[in-house]
Amino acid sequence: MDIAYIPSPSRGVLYLGPIPLRAYAFCIILGVVVAVWLGSKRWVARGGGRHTVGDIAVWAVPFGLVGGRLYHVITDHQLYFGEGKNPWNALKIWEGGLGIWGAIALGAVGAWIGARRRGVPLPAYADAIAPGIALAQALGRWGNWFNQELYGRETTLPWGLEITKTLPNGEVVTTIHHPTFLYESLWCVGVAALVIWADKRFTLGHGRAFALYVAGYTAGRFWTEWLRIDEAHHILGLRLNDWVAILVFAAAVAYFVIVGKKRPGREDPASIDPMARAEAAADAPADGPKDALPKGGLPKADGSEDGDLPKAERDGKPGDGPAEKLDTLEKGAKNPA
Repeated sequence: MDIAYIPSPSRGVLYLGPIPLRAYAFCIILGVVVAVWLGSKRWVARGGGRHTVGDIAVWAVPFGLVGGRLYHVITDHQLYFGEGKNPWNALKIWEGGLGIWGAIALGAVGAWIGARRRGVPLPAYADAIAPGIALAQALGRWGNWFNQELYGRETTLPWGLEITKTLPNGEVVTTIHHPTFLYESLWCVGVAALVIWADKRFTLGHGRAFALYVAGYTAGRFWTEWLRIDEAHHILGLRLNDWVAILVFAAAVAYFVIVGKKRPGREDPASIDPMARAEAAADAPADGPKDALPKGGLPKADGSEDGDLPKAERDGKPGDGPAEKLDTLEKGAKNPA
């Protein structure tokens, strides 16, 4: 029954005159927007400034794109270098090919630079942005659908993915494969939901929410990577990315457990973002009760200020004011010496 098969787009690029609009790029851009939006909401809820996540993302995103491309080119160098290959194709990022491991690793370097410039602890920032990264990956995987790439083995399941191929003899055929892009996209949405729930339920901090995201993602990536049939290096029968997923999963779990014992709970909200108080002060109304009072106090009807009054009057105590002087004269008239 092929009525439920998932069709593949006939093309992944539209042209606005001479300008190409590539679906792969739009998926990545949309993912970045969602990650920054959700990360900002979570950061503000933790006590941070509303512009901090975006400011740090300006560093993290370019580093992440470069890191993702470098990982892909290094691990799949045979696609770009060697006899009959064009090395310049390594720069064609719009044709696909971003390794998440390199994107996270080099993106973390960019985030570290941005965090230091803002005086923000990187683990706290990573916790806030973690579910947003998972959602960004979920959206980014649809770029593989538009490019008809990174699909799995052939299958007869009703939700199989139709892939149109041209055989070496020129024959065009349509085959049905596991939609690994869809599997991973749905898995990433589940990971984002898990991190958000666990973060609220257990008050995760000091990088543990990010570690949970990494562990959750790598567990699913091992499975989807196992299904894929695109060209890849193998070590002891497993694809290279499967080994990376195993090692990163183990490191994430170890970090989660060790940090959970040494530093339970979450960072003090007042300590995570020096700019938060500056933003709050800038947003405070200038005519607030404290700001409206002049240094010497409220002005009197005669133009003087409370600061001109005797200390006793300013403190609300009896002193030598007009009323007190009149009372003294009256007492002296009734009781002459």
